[in-house]
Amino acid sequence: MTRVAAIDCGTNSVRLLIADLPTGPSGGVALGEPVDVERRMEIVRLGQGVDRTGKLAPEALERTFAAMRGYAKLIVEHGGGAAGVRPADVMPVRVVATSATRDASNREDFAAGVREIFGVDPEVVTGAEEARLSFTGATRGLAALGPEAPFLVVDIGGGSTEFVVGADAVDGALSVDIGCVRLTERHIRRDPPEEPAVQAMIGDIEAAMDRVEEAVPVREARSLVGLAGSVTTVAGIALGLPEYDPAAIHHSRIAAERVHEVSARLLASTHEERAAIPVMHPGRVDVIGAGALILDRIVRRYGFSEVVVSEHDILDGIAWSLV
Repeated sequence: MTRVAAIDCGTNSVRLLIADLPTGPSGGVALGEPVDVERRMEIVRLGQGVDRTGKLAPEALERTFAAMRGYAKLIVEHGGGAAGVRPADVMPVRVVATSATRDASNREDFAAGVREIFGVDPEVVTGAEEARLSFTGATRGLAALGPEAPFLVVDIGGGSTEFVVGADAVDGALSVDIGCVRLTERHIRRDPPEEPAVQAMIGDIEAAMDRVEEAVPVREARSLVGLAGSVTTVAGIALGLPEYDPAAIHHSRIAAERVHEVSARLLASTHEERAAIPVMHPGRVDVIGAGALILDRIVRRYGFSEVVVSEHDILDGIAWSLV
């Protein structure tokens, strides 16, 4: 086993995975199941205003760095280091930043903070690399559980959504600028949103899927696999869970009809009604309607009867990339 630390810094959240991964004598990947040591998530809204200003807001950066400092402490503790030791000195660490940081003119401010906290440079990955990492994390071992390949893996983030098609490897991938935070900031002015705002979001989603179909063989996919917080929250609601339960959500299968019902419910609900849903994270209350709508339109357009929900995603792909 090799212990590694993966950090995924997206538009809406920053997440940590410390895991023991099965490795062979030469350090490469071996057969066996990974063991989670820590899996954490903080809603930091790093992408606050980026679609409008093109910059990372100072307060958003500070929220993100505060969460990262807590993660750095955990890495050092689980790596057996003493106080003051850099996380990168105790185990392999990879920090990946995605949509919001790609779009920001002041991303060097973000990079400098990450270097100070973790002792490594962050990697502002391309949309294609983000898609490949998500695919690896979501589909490793999935075929053995029943879903039929090829898979369409959809990672609905805050600023972008990744579409990836493949079986054992990626056959096509594209990242498009539709995400729950981006669409909310762009279109929603009232709570719940009025019909013209919903139709405007649908227009953006459909235009993005037009571009996807030109680049990715989405029509060849036999199974839809949904990733990230918007999808797992929709799944938790559809399952009627009394609280957020990753074990119950992971690899659950949510029928298309339930996706449509939950999406419509969220778009018609007030802030207070959404906040009262047992599985709802407080940081998703304002943006979950847009996230659910993205999933709903994907299911409708491609005619899938269900979505297979995965709690494993780009974060797990980042961890596997370290071995």
